[in-house]
Amino acid sequence: MPKPRWRVCSEPRCPEYTTSSKCDAHRRQAEQKRGTARQRGYDREHEHRFRRPVLQRDPTCVCTDTAHGHGRPCGQPSRHADHHPTDRRALAAAGLDPNDPKHGRGLCGPCHSSHTAHEQPGGWHA
Repeated sequence: MPKPRWRVCSEPRCPEYTTSSKCDAHRRQAEQKRGTARQRGYDREHEHRFRRPVLQRDPTCVCTDTAHGHGRPCGQPSRHADHHPTDRRALAAAGLDPNDPKHGRGLCGPCHSSHTAHEQPGGWHA
């Protein structure tokens, strides 16, 4: 098993070493700033009005991003209902219903993780 690679925390001026991108203290701060899933709008209404219909419509991953290593739908079972092409925050800011299934697509776990890390500034903990 390979040894973990130690690096300096990605937070500016933090001298702490970590095996991930941020030290424990800055990771906790980022999580608090991000808020809980419920605070970000992922509640029961989201589950019933957005996630379930998107996954029923797209039972297999519809990702065609060449950045993920494929130019056609990857075809793995969908596990995530992803807001696309605009994210949930932008839809709400524009006065649109972020729980409308027409604003989503079904993705498998690896494609969703890759898309989130690539599209959101700073990856998951932005």
